[in-house]
Amino acid sequence: MNSLSANTAAVPLKTSLLKDQWQRVAMRIRAELGDDLYTSWFARMDAEELNEKQLTVSVPTRFLRSWIESHYVSKLTKIAAAEFSGLEVVLVRVRIQGEASRAANAANAETARLSAPQPERNSAVAQQIQSFLQAERGSTLDENQTFDSFIVGPSNQLAHAAAMRVANAITGSALTFNPLFIHSSAGLGKTHLLNAIAARVRQNQPTRKVLMLTAERFMYGFIHAIRQRDTLAFKDQFQSVDVLLIDDFQFLQGKAIQQEFCHAFNSLVDSKRQVVVAADVPPAQLDTIDQRMRSRLMGGLVIDIESPDLDQRRKIVDVRHAAMVKGDHASAISSEVLELIANRITGGGRELEGALNRVIAYQQFNKSPITLDLASMVLRDAAGTADLGRIKIDDILKVVGRHYNVGRTDLLSPRRARAVVVPRQIGMYLAKKLTARSLPEIGRRFGGRDHSTVLHAVRKIDEQMKADDKLAREVAMLIRLVEQA
Repeated sequence: MNSLSANTAAVPLKTSLLKDQWQRVAMRIRAELGDDLYTSWFARMDAEELNEKQLTVSVPTRFLRSWIESHYVSKLTKIAAAEFSGLEVVLVRVRIQGEASRAANAANAETARLSAPQPERNSAVAQQIQSFLQAERGSTLDENQTFDSFIVGPSNQLAHAAAMRVANAITGSALTFNPLFIHSSAGLGKTHLLNAIAARVRQNQPTRKVLMLTAERFMYGFIHAIRQRDTLAFKDQFQSVDVLLIDDFQFLQGKAIQQEFCHAFNSLVDSKRQVVVAADVPPAQLDTIDQRMRSRLMGGLVIDIESPDLDQRRKIVDVRHAAMVKGDHASAISSEVLELIANRITGGGRELEGALNRVIAYQQFNKSPITLDLASMVLRDAAGTADLGRIKIDDILKVVGRHYNVGRTDLLSPRRARAVVVPRQIGMYLAKKLTARSLPEIGRRFGGRDHSTVLHAVRKIDEQMKADDKLAREVAMLIRLVEQA
């Protein structure tokens, strides 16, 4: 016989009994789906009413209701049927904030509530979070970084083709690459491609909602939601996103924040919405990211962008130079100097543009055309002049240690004496300038330090060199010694 007799079939189950049975259902859900899924989607679900063969449950937001109805209602019905004999259907509704249990209300009053429009939960907080996240759009998206301005070559043609496929996908069509993960050293075009995808989608399909964020902005958005005591409002902001683009993913820190991103990521990918991630290293090398998240990222298309070859560097220099001359005719320099820059700077577009700026600035300050010899002198310590693939961090440690008479053990130790700290920071600076290693990897090679420590060291040495000619000459000499090692 069913748990509800014929005499009580149309009468709501007593609140205390329903609550007890629902607790057992919740335990079954947790056991079958695991703690993470239970915490994300079911922990805030309450049983409201059991009538005949129908169980009504409630959740605090429309996002949760939509997600559960789309992905878990069959599983939920199956699990609940093991506790509520004869159950055939589970209905999910959105409850009003602060609402008492439905069992405590009369049936007609409940019907009136259900038929009335459901108000937004903490709408003011939700609006604050939405504004916080969307504020990044104006500062991150660069209108100049489009597919038309992206210089394609052997080093990036696969990444460019994949980004084009994602950007040109029609709403409702099957997603070929999801997620798309693009990785490379800094300055090789990852952010350019993310901007290009966003621009193309908004141009061709303006009704599709695109959100581009840095990992840092995602973290601050989540922290803001915690401070407002409404993380559900934060989750809701991703419900309607069709294309999510995350830049600098390697900087995503904190277990709770990574779990929150994982939930948002899974929600979008499982509902066939596009996610594109850019980072300095491939997923397998994201040591600070949870293994399950790395596995999900590796399940999509992972593409790397390599350093451009000489022909591609020539094109980049020519395009950048033409744009500068268009804005200021005094920026024109000879083709021989442009060729020198393309040959001397072996990094990406950002480094090539920096070298071009340096040469043009020298020409304008001296008010005379720059010669090949002068250009060579200006670029003598430019980033990328060394063979980034040849120089090793071990070479840098040896040269710096020998020059400052500091042992390798001290350079890698936690010692904070100035006689050790300064050489260590210079070593990190050289590692960033002369190798293709990422900040996290440099930190690991310098005694297991955090990427932020490396970034601080690079910025500090950069600033000190501008004010201290002696230090600038000393670093230039160390660069030559490392190149000759």
